[in-house]
Amino acid sequence: MNEEQKITVQNLLTVKSIVTIVLTVVFSILAMEERISGEQFLNIFSVVIAFYFGTQYQKGELEREREAETK
Repeated sequence: MNEEQKITVQNLLTVKSIVTIVLTVVFSILAMEERISGEQFLNIFSVVIAFYFGTQYQKGELEREREAETK
């Protein structure tokens, strides 16, 4: 396994990534079993994904700011 693959695996094993994956699986199963409606699934999934990508974006911005300060 090369270094880039190790970093990718480490990033997938962060708590928020695990929570996002578990929530996606759980709500997908609930939607397939028709325990929740498609609309409810879409609302929940949208919030989870928006949170996940929002925090990823913010993390990237903070890292870019730190790099700019050190130059």
